Amino acid sequence: MKTTVQTICSAIVVAILIATMGAVTFLSPHTASAGSDVSAKIAKIYTEDYQNQAQSTLDAKKARGGWTVDNMLVEENPYGTNTTSLYVYFTTDDVTQVSYTVSTPDTNYPDFSATPAGGNDYSTEHEFQVIGLIPGKDNDITVTLTSQNGETVTRTIHKKAAATIGGEQVQLNHSVTQTGAKTEYAGTMGNGLYAVLGNDSAEQDLVYLYDDYGVLRGEIPILYYRAQRFVFRDGLMYYSTSTHDIVAMNRLGRIEKFYNLGDQYILHHDYVFDNSGNLLVLATDMTSNTVQDRIVRVNLATGKTTLLVDMGDLLGDYKSTTKHDDNARATSTNSGSDAWDWIHLNTIQYVPDDNSIIVSSRETSSIIKIDDIDGTPTLKYIIGEKTFWDETAYANYNLTKIGDFPSSGGQHTVTYVKDDSLPDGQYYIYMFNNNGGVSATNDYDWSQIPGMVTTLNSNATDVHSYFQKYLVDENAGTYSLVSRFEVPFSGYISSAEEYKDGTIITESGIKGVWGVYTTDGTLLRNYTMKINSVFIYRVFKYDFQGFWFA
Repeated sequence: MKTTVQTICSAIVVAILIATMGAVTFLSPHTASAGSDVSAKIAKIYTEDYQNQAQSTLDAKKARGGWTVDNMLVEENPYGTNTTSLYVYFTTDDVTQVSYTVSTPDTNYPDFSATPAGGNDYSTEHEFQVIGLIPGKDNDITVTLTSQNGETVTRTIHKKAAATIGGEQVQLNHSVTQTGAKTEYAGTMGNGLYAVLGNDSAEQDLVYLYDDYGVLRGEIPILYYRAQRFVFRDGLMYYSTSTHDIVAMNRLGRIEKFYNLGDQYILHHDYVFDNSGNLLVLATDMTSNTVQDRIVRVNLATGKTTLLVDMGDLLGDYKSTTKHDDNARATSTNSGSDAWDWIHLNTIQYVPDDNSIIVSSRETSSIIKIDDIDGTPTLKYIIGEKTFWDETAYANYNLTKIGDFPSSGGQHTVTYVKDDSLPDGQYYIYMFNNNGGVSATNDYDWSQIPGMVTTLNSNATDVHSYFQKYLVDENAGTYSLVSRFEVPFSGYISSAEEYKDGTIITESGIKGVWGVYTTDGTLLRNYTMKINSVFIYRVFKYDFQGFWFA
């Protein structure tokens, strides 16, 4: 089990997974696609030269003038960052608002409408990115201009969209259920898009964007590995494009900023903004013999990467008790030595009120809060199985569980939620509780926790993962269960999200499925995506408001 669990999910994070659950092989990041023309083109896209040249070309075309509602400047994916997107520019004599609808004669695909970012403003200059064309199909993009007196004018752009790079499903298998009955749901872009962040394989890596009907509306190529999540700041969307690289895209698709972690560190799993607008990134120090146990800060002003937290400093006593190969190195690939994955961080959350962070540790099935991250980082608390920590030097840090409910096992996407209705010191934490109890570096018996699954690739029909939510009370030193309901089992990776409309979205990565639930766990819709190799990493839904959409 150690080979499957530890190696697949983490041990050599510089590698690309290219095999199945039973036999895992790793290649260096570029090996699988070294001879690929597509990969070479994508590598060029993620350069300042390419982006600057693309901008210069657009600027020259705009400068020619004469771009009116009857003669729009329309360019296909000029920056190379969204395969089926269009850049649109034109001017009007009078101030108008702008919106668009994408449709296709193929009746398999519903129409959807969007108001681009800024489209609700009355203006004489209109510049936006059209998202949502059906790949490989003839598409009609109906642009609607609305004047201040309410009159409308429409014009239609006819365009056959490009084929996808990855050949992924254009429409997913999905179902709509609500207490057994079909329910209608909005299919407009304004309701957000599901971002599939990693359908891991040896092929070209991409981010896929699907609407509520399970229809592909966008495809973002990256260099390799995966984009861990999208984070937004000052009108830009930040995401990782490899184990070393993070970029910032503007609403038109141009990459405006490039960051590289350098040779010492590689990123994995997650990142988040701090109060200063810098990125806090889960990382591996490639000069050490441990993996997935560092947190670094990427200064967005200088581009410099610095160490913020070494978990070995905070939990050194526990670390010293864990098993590992003395010859292990973070840079090892398939040489037979696994790197020392003693804690395996998989989520980071920033708490702005006290400049602290909350991290999730898969290997210990624990949630850990760290204070004073800009000074001398200190351990604030642990939320984990009591019997796991009782015999360690950290038993007093473990918050007291209020109530009788099973602890989480290998949880992912732990999320901090501040609620102004709660008193100071109280807040919520929710997670995808994988309910998988396996630790490759210690001998703890996870089977003693009721319902815990100890075979992480289990296909049994009677096992489950969970959406799980806690109320944390730092003042009392306690946590209690707020919500818990069953979701399809996935022993590792996966995601959970409370969306802005009150629904809960969970993705079970090993099964390649995600579902939309009410707060009480009633399934509203679910989606199934074909897995390229082993798993789908995470799925988050983004509204893209203020970025692509108004």
